Amino acid sequence: MANTKPLKIGFLLDTSLDPNDGVQQYVLALGEWLTKEGHDVSYIVGETKTRKINNLYSLAKNITVSFNGNKTTIPLPTSKKKIRKFLNIHDFDVIHVQSPHSPFFSHKIIKLLPLKTAVIGTFHILPYGSIAKTGNKLLGYSLRRSIRRIDKMLAVSDSAKEFCKTSFRVDSTVLPNVIDYQRFADAAPLEKYNDKKLNILFLGRLVKRKGCQSLIEAVSLLDEEAKMKIRLIICGKGELYNKLRDLADRLNLSKITLFEGYVEESKKPSIYASADISVFPSISGESFGIVLLEAMASGKAAVLAGNNPGYTTVMNPNKNLLFNPNDPNELAKKLELFINNDQLRSETAKWGSEYTKNYDVNVVGHKLVDIYREEIAKKQTLQDN
Repeated sequence: MANTKPLKIGFLLDTSLDPNDGVQQYVLALGEWLTKEGHDVSYIVGETKTRKINNLYSLAKNITVSFNGNKTTIPLPTSKKKIRKFLNIHDFDVIHVQSPHSPFFSHKIIKLLPLKTAVIGTFHILPYGSIAKTGNKLLGYSLRRSIRRIDKMLAVSDSAKEFCKTSFRVDSTVLPNVIDYQRFADAAPLEKYNDKKLNILFLGRLVKRKGCQSLIEAVSLLDEEAKMKIRLIICGKGELYNKLRDLADRLNLSKITLFEGYVEESKKPSIYASADISVFPSISGESFGIVLLEAMASGKAAVLAGNNPGYTTVMNPNKNLLFNPNDPNELAKKLELFINNDQLRSETAKWGSEYTKNYDVNVVGHKLVDIYREEIAKKQTLQDN
């Protein structure tokens, strides 16, 4: 008979739960689903101020530091005494740590866990740039003892799995990221975009590695007939916002380009549902492509993606939708193909909608619970012996 006992699960995240980035969305989607399934879920995180959910425990204070011209936050954990008391009170069956290569808060928690608690780790991110890659290899060496405490290592993609192996010499199992499929599939398009224009959508941070500049340059290369058919919608904020607006002006695209700024998480499904073609030209640094799944789940748009390792993992069954994000000419040709072929757009959108059902939280969530139970059972067997 299958074990159906509810589990006490702790999601451990080194950083704040406030941002709506991929790791936070992964934790929140799985946590909500696990709670609905009857499990007792807690969130053990860095300093979190705006996220309002039950069982949220901020056991670290964030400090801001500058490195290499960028600002980042470091979570300084509370005392060992308080952490031990917290862990004794909650008596978790399993701790699921996100991005287990972070050297701060998470590893202090891991070291203080009782041996009976199963520990699962999930690798989400890839290093961006040579400095980051070298730094992660050094981290792998310095954290090797605490990483060995992790009973089962997961990775959200093949590229994350490779990163786990090369930087930390640890084998991992691929269990993909998740989406709430129905949330996106049921969304209606926004009325303000609902006209005869074809909507080409970019949604993401306006930073170099996300590749929005390449998309703007590609649109500028379209013939005038194609330009007359489209509207370019750019959603997001970031350090390149003004530069990208200036670029669109210089390339005479201001009349067909809308810069819509930051989109709240609750409004993303309707934005995706408003697109006819969604383009994600990220250059590198992606371990997965949850934005691709969200856009495809809407069932409304053909989704085109840069051929970085993370996005290639997601789009592998339909590689014709990939392009070189460093080549605006290649992207322009692909855009013209989809702009001028209604049937191709429709068939591609239908394929994407069906394909993303494999990543629904109901599918992946059950697989994750099976992993939890398997590792908990191993712990119990060791204790009994």
